[in-house]
Amino acid sequence: MNTIHVNVVSAEESIFSGEARFVALPGESGELGIFPRHTPLITRIKPGSVRIEMADGSEEFIFVAGGILEVQPDRVTVLSDTAIRGKDLDEEKSNAAKTLAEETLRNAKSDFDLAHAQSELAVLAAQLSALRRFRGNK
Repeated sequence: MNTIHVNVVSAEESIFSGEARFVALPGESGELGIFPRHTPLITRIKPGSVRIEMADGSEEFIFVAGGILEVQPDRVTVLSDTAIRGKDLDEEKSNAAKTLAEETLRNAKSDFDLAHAQSELAVLAAQLSALRRFRGNK
C-alpha cells in the first residue's frame, strides 16, 4: 500500500507524525488533497481542519490556525503557530473566546484593532467548524 509520511508541527510541539494514505487541508485557494507521490508544493494554508487518512483507514483530525504546507513526493509537512488535535478541542473555551473576539470587534478603536479582531474571529470560527467536523466523524 502506498503511504506518505505526514508531520504536523506547532510552535510548541510536534502534533502528529506518521504514515497516511491521504491528507486534506484548507489551502489558501481552496481545499487541497494530497496522495503519495504528489508533485512538490509549498503554499500557505488557511485556518481549518487537517484530515489525515491513516494507513489502517482510520482518520486523525487536527485544527490549524493557518500556516505553511510543504509537500514532497514522500512527505507532507504542515507548520502552524497553533495546531490542536481534534480530540483536544474545547468547545466551551472556543465559544468564550469567540464571544470575547466579537466584543473586541464591536469596540475596536483603530484599523489595527479591527483587523486583529476580525482575524481572531475567523480563526475561532474555523476552530469551531473543525470541532463540529471532528465530532461528526467519531
